[in-house]
Amino acid sequence: MSTIHIVRDYPHAPAKVWRAVTDPTLVPLWTATGAGGRPEGFTTTVGTRFQFVAKPKPGWSGVVDCEVLEANEPSLLRYSWTGGDGGDVTEVLYRLEPHAGGTRFTYHHTGFTGPGGFFMAKLLGNVRQKMLSVGLPAVLDDLDDEGRLRPGSTLKPKVHG
Repeated sequence: MSTIHIVRDYPHAPAKVWRAVTDPTLVPLWTATGAGGRPEGFTTTVGTRFQFVAKPKPGWSGVVDCEVLEANEPSLLRYSWTGGDGGDVTEVLYRLEPHAGGTRFTYHHTGFTGPGGFFMAKLLGNVRQKMLSVGLPAVLDDLDDEGRLRPGSTLKPKVHG
């Protein structure tokens, strides 16, 4: 079984990082460094079914079906992830812990099986590395202490039609 495991430290409070990774208006700002998926129907309520919707690509509809499995603000979010192609149902976990005056963010995506799963984990892992090392820090730096975009922010979500 293949897994994506990424740990990043951010010089921002856990509540601010939580807001950036769970606010449906902010998520597309940092995922834009990848496929630009935007969450539709997302809340942090256990049992919530939602979708990430991105620009379709050959062989992929651009839709990922998810369900919130566990949430504990501001430290834990776990949800299922199904790519819509009849592939594996995998799980994504976000863990936020206070660390060195900021937050240690752990991204863990498990459940990829077989050769197709290995390939998917490799592909998604590279995208997630960029999102968490480039996209999320840019959003965090542009948020005020209440987790709102600062006036004059140049960050704009990608629109997929």
